Amino acid sequence: MKNMQAQYTAITNANIVLENGILWDGVLLLEGGKIHSFGAARDMEIPAEAAVINAKGAYVGPGFVDIHVHEGGKYTTYYEPAEAAEHFLRHGTTSLFATPYYSMTFDEIMRALRTLREAMGKVKTLKGVYMEGPYTNPDYGANSATNPWRAPIDEKQMRAMVDEAGEMVKVWTIAPEREGILSFLKYAKEVNPAVRFAVGHSEATPMQIRALGKYRPTVLTHAFDATGRLPVYGGTRGYGPDEYCLKEPEVYTELISDSCGIHVHPEMQQLLLHNKGVDRVVLITDSTYQDSPNPENLKHVKDLNFDPWGGISGSKMTMDQACRNIMTHTNCGIAQAFLMASTNPSKVVGLDEELGSIAVGKAADLVFVDDRFNVQEVMVGGELCHFS
Repeated sequence: MKNMQAQYTAITNANIVLENGILWDGVLLLEGGKIHSFGAARDMEIPAEAAVINAKGAYVGPGFVDIHVHEGGKYTTYYEPAEAAEHFLRHGTTSLFATPYYSMTFDEIMRALRTLREAMGKVKTLKGVYMEGPYTNPDYGANSATNPWRAPIDEKQMRAMVDEAGEMVKVWTIAPEREGILSFLKYAKEVNPAVRFAVGHSEATPMQIRALGKYRPTVLTHAFDATGRLPVYGGTRGYGPDEYCLKEPEVYTELISDSCGIHVHPEMQQLLLHNKGVDRVVLITDSTYQDSPNPENLKHVKDLNFDPWGGISGSKMTMDQACRNIMTHTNCGIAQAFLMASTNPSKVVGLDEELGSIAVGKAADLVFVDDRFNVQEVMVGGELCHFS
């Protein structure tokens, strides 16, 4: 990263992406790693001593906030967070939340949490942990046959894991139908009062979710993926976590928007935005790693993994791709994509006072993109990133 010696840094000739639209031909003034002020070029006075960066007409928006991501390139976010964070930083992700797999063993999860605790504060863009499980429904999601968390919740083991996670964990994904889940929710909240809960890998009914009372989830883990519906009377559609999310206006929903619409069909993505609005949808990459080649008919696809038999094996997206994809599938605009990739996720993890949008006093974590979300520059704490 380049160390700016001047007191101020001015970003000129920028199309500034705000929460309520785009400020054309704007100027951003940065000081001490934070946003000092911004406005139309005609209204802004640039200090004589300021270092000037010409954005050359790029869209300048808040750095992407990826709250749900397992691996980047060949690196796991939980065992090799520095290397994974570097991979995603190149694509504009300035805030990353490491996500261990729900099918990892207790010992593997504990090792991951210890690794991440050591990395917190050292890896600038690592802002916390997203725990996708392990107290989900093992019948849903990949590797369900070998999921090691089918036994009843072990209280001693559970407390050890929550204690190790501490304040690092911003979100825990759970299945409300799990026996004993309430004791976990109570203890997780006792250890970390700021933690949020998500429902995912679950077949819970909306009634079961609401029955959790003050512990009920406020986020849906990857909408329309790895959820089920209990059978009801013949000819009647069942209802589960997705329906709970669609009905509850305050609930946020994660969305994996890959280029082919494999995880979530474009029609369903449009339904989600129509129902929830752009202020409650959270783009995630849910990125994993798989080195098998693409099948011949999908050689052109760059954001999906495939297993050795040609089947889909998760996403290898970065957030710039996710933004491009959601625009393709739903006809939303650049400012709306930034809401879903930066602003909304920062709210889900409770860090929206610090990051996720362009506002005075917030971190100068910024990404410069063109109209197709090709990343041109990335800033962290007001400093330009330079990659080898």
